[in-house]
Amino acid sequence: MKRLSIAAIILAVVAIAGEAFIFATKKEDSEALLQRAIMADYHVYAPVLPDTLTFAGERVPMETYYVREALDNELVVNMYRQSATVMCFKRAGRYFPVIEPILKKNGIPDDFKYLCVIESALTNATSPAKAQGFWQFIKSTGTTYGLEVNDEVDMRNNLEASTEAACKYIKSLYNRFGSWTAAAAAYNCGENGLAKRMDLQSIKNYYDLLLNTETSRYVYRILAMKTIMQNPARYGYHLRHCDLFPPIPTRTVTIEGKNIDLYHVAKQNGTTYRMVRTLNPWLLTDHITNKAGKSYNLKMPVEKGTLYRTLTHGHRDTSPVTSL
Repeated sequence: MKRLSIAAIILAVVAIAGEAFIFATKKEDSEALLQRAIMADYHVYAPVLPDTLTFAGERVPMETYYVREALDNELVVNMYRQSATVMCFKRAGRYFPVIEPILKKNGIPDDFKYLCVIESALTNATSPAKAQGFWQFIKSTGTTYGLEVNDEVDMRNNLEASTEAACKYIKSLYNRFGSWTAAAAAYNCGENGLAKRMDLQSIKNYYDLLLNTETSRYVYRILAMKTIMQNPARYGYHLRHCDLFPPIPTRTVTIEGKNIDLYHVAKQNGTTYRMVRTLNPWLLTDHITNKAGKSYNLKMPVEKGTLYRTLTHGHRDTSPVTSL
């Protein structure tokens, strides 16, 4: 074996060092390019806080630092929870037209529709505490305000009925506390809980009370969703009217008698069992025993048929959503 000359060894070392330098340089270049790309293409912005704000016509004290910071926190949370917030926009297109006139008829400020948004994201949600529906009634409160709840029927999942019940509850809270803001807080923590905190602290104003974490955030969460949904473009949300879920046209049929078979009801009305249960989520089983002999109003497709396969036809409004 030939011995390598000192010159050859030196050349080899220089070559290896050169390759290492080139590799390191390429790595540094790659990281530098990535950093420049991030700086050029990825932006995170702090939300712009409104100078003035109201809830249900009541002024929010934006000049108070902890009020501004609490709202700032909830705006950041909801502004950057994009998928959930976009879905709230979409569902609002379908359900706000149902909720708004019921609130108005009952003298409840329109801003309470945003309470419904933060309670359930406009879905028939079930909470860990077994609260149910768009308005998140627990069973006892729901039945107190006229909602039937049993193993076969749960009217907490009936949007019209539960909104009517929510109006009665909110109005009773307002009558007790004399403030829509306090009524919203009591909706979360209970009227006795809020009254106790007010008495202990000798304070009636929600914004000056020290409350549990959930209730302390509650009104600010409502305000954040109101602010975003009324000013979507300002907070980075760009939706067209055709992106929203459209209202579903329905007709009403009345069913009565005992041992009502919902498969038979669907067949009688030229639709599917699936559609009956979808349009009437308060139905919990495939039959209603109905020992009390009540009558029930069910939503059905406007025209006989199986599914709304053409629901979006004609819904091609590409104008931007500016406020909900």
